[in-house]
Amino acid sequence: MVLFLPGYSKIQELKERNRDLEKKTKKLKIENALLEQELKRIESDAIYQERILRDKMGVVRKDELPVKVIPEQDKKENRQQ
Repeated sequence: MVLFLPGYSKIQELKERNRDLEKKTKKLKIENALLEQELKRIESDAIYQERILRDKMGVVRKDELPVKVIPEQDKKENRQQ
C-alpha cells in the first residue's frame, strides 16, 4: 500500500489540475464567443461603430464642438490644489 500512495496522490493532483484547466477552457470559450459577437457587430453596425469612436476614442463630427464635463468632486479637488 505504501508503494501506491505517492502514485495515487499524483493522480489526484493531476485530476484536480485537469478540472481547473477544463473550467478555464470553458470560460475562455465563452469569452471568445462574446468577443466574436462584438467583432461582428462592430463590422456590420455603423451606429455601434460611431458610439465606440465617440465614447472610447473621443472622436467628434466635423460640425460638432467637444465639451468636457467635470464632475463636482473633481472641481473641489482642483480648487484645493
